[in-house]
Amino acid sequence: MTDHVLIIADIEGSSGCWSRAAALYRTTAWAEACVEMSRDINAVVRTLAEAGVRHIRVKDFHRTAYNLLPELIDPQAEIIHGYRRRPVAGLGEPGPPAALLMLGLHAASDTPGFLAHTLTSRIRRLTVNGEVWPELPFFAGLLGPYGHRPVFFSGCPVACAQAETFVPGIGCWALDKSAGPGSVDLVRWRRDLAAAAVRALDDNEIPPLVIPGPFRSEVAWRAGRRAAARLARRWRLPVEEDRLFVEASDLPDLFRQLIRICYLTPLAEKVLPLSLALFNLRGRLGLRWVRRQEHTST
Repeated sequence: MTDHVLIIADIEGSSGCWSRAAALYRTTAWAEACVEMSRDINAVVRTLAEAGVRHIRVKDFHRTAYNLLPELIDPQAEIIHGYRRRPVAGLGEPGPPAALLMLGLHAASDTPGFLAHTLTSRIRRLTVNGEVWPELPFFAGLLGPYGHRPVFFSGCPVACAQAETFVPGIGCWALDKSAGPGSVDLVRWRRDLAAAAVRALDDNEIPPLVIPGPFRSEVAWRAGRRAAARLARRWRLPVEEDRLFVEASDLPDLFRQLIRICYLTPLAEKVLPLSLALFNLRGRLGLRWVRRQEHTST
């Protein structure tokens, strides 16, 4: 049994997100989804701790990265809110080598999964070296050089199938949302999710995911050719119709360039420490709003 676990948590594949509104910012459905997502994480954390895992870190990675309510999660876990610049873009310090659990993730853009997208719904389709990529190879691939082993994944059935393609043998626990929230016993599903996550820790055959470059990514922009052309001029990228082309020598460089396209302007990048601070402040204010909503509803 490993002594260190890192959890990356997203909301679309969690037990509280059943509509697009629940994945947005400052909606009633999102507030409810934050609570249930926190309960999902708590179930896994408690079961990991009972199994003897002593060091558990949880990185919130949805939208503002302020969706988890620490007061609903066993204090044995360290909750990491917000985004950081380095050494791993978004995550910051990777910590010691750990078993990597990805909970509540979604399928890739242009695939039939629940709320499927890669990085942002503004991307219609994203391929890397000709292959459609979800977010798993980015997360696991960026953490692979630091010794993190991707051993477990949860999300919709399509997302789980994609995870197994990129990491053969990875433990998966699916939540099928096709029949609506009333179709699933969430207490039982959460209990079984936690048990499956603990079982996955015993799989010592899965190595860290290291994906060598170079990379050529094709990014089809949902807003069409004019919006793609504006982005191409902004970042000096080749463009054809609604598709931008990004070349990178390694995965960190590819990820940084994609983050630029999706979320930044040249000015925001120039003052990135300030941009991140303001974005993280927005996240903290949003989570404060969630707490008010929760207090009002009780």
